[in-house]
Amino acid sequence: MPSRKIIIDQDALGPASTNLQAIAMLLNAPDVEALGICVPTGDHWRDLQVRHALRLLEIMERTEIPVLPGALAPLVHTPRDHALWEKQHGRLIYNGAWDLTRPGRTIDPHAAPDLPEGNPTTAPADEHAANFIIRQARAHPGEISLWCAGPLTNIALAVRLEPRLPELIRELHFMGGSFHPKTDSAEFKHTPRREFNLRFDPEASRIVLRSTWKKITCSPIDISQHVRSTPEQFATIARAGTPLASYLDRFGQRGRPLWDEIAAASWIDPSVVTHAENAFIDVNLDRGASYGDTLSWTPGLQPNLGEQLARIEFQLDVPQFSNLFTSLLSR
Repeated sequence: MPSRKIIIDQDALGPASTNLQAIAMLLNAPDVEALGICVPTGDHWRDLQVRHALRLLEIMERTEIPVLPGALAPLVHTPRDHALWEKQHGRLIYNGAWDLTRPGRTIDPHAAPDLPEGNPTTAPADEHAANFIIRQARAHPGEISLWCAGPLTNIALAVRLEPRLPELIRELHFMGGSFHPKTDSAEFKHTPRREFNLRFDPEASRIVLRSTWKKITCSPIDISQHVRSTPEQFATIARAGTPLASYLDRFGQRGRPLWDEIAAASWIDPSVVTHAENAFIDVNLDRGASYGDTLSWTPGLQPNLGEQLARIEFQLDVPQFSNLFTSLLSR
């Protein structure tokens, strides 16, 4: 069986974290050929995240995979715009790279502090992520899955540069969006349609979600709200004794939602998803209280303004997922 080709587009905040653990799962999955890792600003600034991704590849001895710096900022949305929006409509729980109240955040997008896991000795590729995506899609038409778990800025840029990109890509599989999560989390309890990846760059999300991909799979907040990492999972991984296992034993975050890991697992093995629904999806661009919120329609009720049909994952076989999570990260 030929390997499944994938381009990973991820805001690779580290060390470990949902972002890098998902990358490691994809790289360790059997019969998967990772063509590259594209990094936009999202959870943190692009340049810092690029360094975390490079260091992960060094630890995993996978430095043949290029890391491509992508968008440094959203297409339109700015920190100043966001600050004004919060004054008018209320504070958000999480603002990613712009959340200066969190440890390690800075207004300098090019800051290069020492990394807890050690600084990388390798360098990123000298090519923009959007150009890389286009080049690979042209070289492998119909073969590449775009797997995305951060803001969609890189993908939007690639679509604008090469409008035929959706025809050249096999599928778009992304972690993002929020529909009706059953949770008491302050982030979603009163704003169930607001999710960071789509909201950080709403205009990019609109471009991507209105593009005519052959297949769209959405792994939203809903499927991950009651699935958290456990000490037992990390103890199992640690027993493998690999460099990756030691890294995760030291830096892995226990008790955290496994947002991106679930999206990785559902691409690797779709049978981990026990319930999914089809709906047309989009992002709200009205500059009011719902700016950046996820929109969805039952098929037949959509306004037909360019929104596309997506398969939305809602329920998970948790034991099957846990086994996949620990086995892939133990390699």
